[in-house]
Amino acid sequence: MQPCCLLFFPFFFFFPGTWAELEAGSHMLQLRYFVTFQNATSMQVGGLGLVGDIRIGSLDSLTEDIHYYKTWLHSALPKDPFVFQSFKGCQLQPNGTTRTFFVIAYEGQDLIRFHLNKGTWDRVPDNEMSATAEHLLNNATTLNELIQVLLNVTCVDILEKFIEYGRADVERQEPPTATVFARKAGPAQLLLVCRITGFYPRPISVAWLRDGHEVPPGPALNTSAVLPNADLTYQVYSGLTVAPHDGHSYACRVRHRSLGTRSLLVPWGQSNAGLIAGLVVALLAAVVVIGALWVWRYRKRH
Repeated sequence: MQPCCLLFFPFFFFFPGTWAELEAGSHMLQLRYFVTFQNATSMQVGGLGLVGDIRIGSLDSLTEDIHYYKTWLHSALPKDPFVFQSFKGCQLQPNGTTRTFFVIAYEGQDLIRFHLNKGTWDRVPDNEMSATAEHLLNNATTLNELIQVLLNVTCVDILEKFIEYGRADVERQEPPTATVFARKAGPAQLLLVCRITGFYPRPISVAWLRDGHEVPPGPALNTSAVLPNADLTYQVYSGLTVAPHDGHSYACRVRHRSLGTRSLLVPWGQSNAGLIAGLVVALLAAVVVIGALWVWRYRKRH
């Protein structure tokens, strides 16, 4: 994207009737953004920038490239790239209530946030850029009224339709599998690792139990962020640093929507014993195969 992407930033609309006639000697910048929905699977976007009634540039509806009509724009616009982002949508709670959100960010940091009930924008950091954006958008009353309707009505209606027709996908549940193993973390430390994978949906609760009691948060306990798998499920790791042979029993406890009221409990001792048993079985199978090959070669030679 071009460094001057702010020229066609899609949230700065100018609606008819929101601006009074210009006084003599005053100037106005207009940034217009258009979205045309051809059908349910395709759309075209376009934009137009004007200073007064002079067309200074446009956004190509096919390539989304910005075209400049005035050579002096290149000197007036910033030279360094920058990024604007937006995060907007709605959430339907199990009790039927809704939550909406609309946040605009700059360079990865929240800039302003829309307050649905008031229909206004609130700055997140208190700086010159957020103050300018807050002032500009709070003056666009027609735009803010439209955003209220889009978030509180249109978004919720669309979400309910998606849930109705896509219930099998939206309410899919995959139970987690968990394994516990140990790694040496130092001369007198052992790191117990609980790996949980293959679960859906994303929310999950992981805890360590010491002698049946939950280990409280602390420097010895560390749980990773939930990460996606290639098969549209999730995984997470949780580690607990302990002293070897400290005389305590440890277990990893997992709670997930797919398990209902049950918990998945993986004790460290049983996990270790299962690993050893698996290695023994594998070694015995290897011995049998090697013995069979030796007998076959021996008979072939004689």
